[in-house]
Amino acid sequence: MEIKSTLKKGILILLIFTLIVSTPSTLAFGQEESSIQQQEEIDLQQELESLGNLLKLIKANYAYEVTEKQLIEGAMKGLFYNLDDYSNYYTEEEFKELNETVSGDFGGIGLYVTEKNGNITVLTPIKDTPAFKAGIKPEDIMVSVDDIDIRGISLKKATDLMRGEPGTKVKIGIVRRGESKPLYFNIVRELIQLNPVEYEILKDNIGYIKITEFNNHTLENVLIALGEFDRNKIDKVIFDVRNNPGGSLREVIDVLRFLVPRGPIVHVKYSDGQIKTYFSYNDDVNFKLAVLTNKGSASASEIFAGAIQDTGVGTIIGTTTYGKGTVQSIIPLANGGGVKLTVAEYFTAKENPVDKVGIQPDVVVENTTKEDLQLKKAIEVLSKSATEL
Repeated sequence: MEIKSTLKKGILILLIFTLIVSTPSTLAFGQEESSIQQQEEIDLQQELESLGNLLKLIKANYAYEVTEKQLIEGAMKGLFYNLDDYSNYYTEEEFKELNETVSGDFGGIGLYVTEKNGNITVLTPIKDTPAFKAGIKPEDIMVSVDDIDIRGISLKKATDLMRGEPGTKVKIGIVRRGESKPLYFNIVRELIQLNPVEYEILKDNIGYIKITEFNNHTLENVLIALGEFDRNKIDKVIFDVRNNPGGSLREVIDVLRFLVPRGPIVHVKYSDGQIKTYFSYNDDVNFKLAVLTNKGSASASEIFAGAIQDTGVGTIIGTTTYGKGTVQSIIPLANGGGVKLTVAEYFTAKENPVDKVGIQPDVVVENTTKEDLQLKKAIEVLSKSATEL
């Protein structure tokens, strides 16, 4: 396989967004447009030839071993060099990890782990997952996966070893306090669905919901929490989206449709100038809300906070959000890899920009002590009577 033809295939895979709409008003205009297109094609062919020659030069003279595939993947990544920070090319392995992160679904055993004192340490098993059922406990120190010693390796490498196709087996070795010898567990992997929602009932009969990300399971778990609050006659709820990096546009809109009144939620402006507005159709808003934000609240979290603020159903408390006001599309490619490409910018219900600006809180509170002053303020705000608000 020649480098030039392979490179051309790789780059052409990425040109999936090219759309030429031709509606010539005169013959002269049509000829001029055709001429420009022909010149652009010639220029592209010349650039591809130059790039192909550069790859040949590297392969022939580079001091170390490098494969044609590695060079082509590097060239494809290079196409995104001058784009924004959120547009990237992903290899097949990287693209699989990206999809798992976005969806919240992966094949594994169901553990939250961290690196502690140089050891891979269990924070907690996820309830009802294979690890939970097998009896792995918080503070267990992981020492092996399938008889591979994982002491001293990175957290990512350790988690990669634990993950795999649902239905496959994995042998986990751990050291537990009080046990003289390592314990071993033979576990069958399952499809793990990460629940990004935690909730509880606070004092003064106020509901609290923390959303760590907007993955494919956010809506279903928010509705479980709201249902519990409704059964307990709770109509005041704090949503905590601090350090929530964002996630699915669809998911955050679906959640907001249960919280904000009929009208616009967010406006999304695409590269061709078209604007798509997403609406709520809710005529029965039941909750008084407070939303906790900080610098780590980004993207979908900012859509969430902006919609609550603009529709007047809640108070934003904390610090200014990150300021990521763009939308990315995730596109699989024929080679198994994929692309994440910025395709639009979004604006709040009142058409305020978010990108590089963020959402300004209604009540600015910084957590300067160990006490959660932002949460304390949210409880104070919601505890007031309707007339005081």
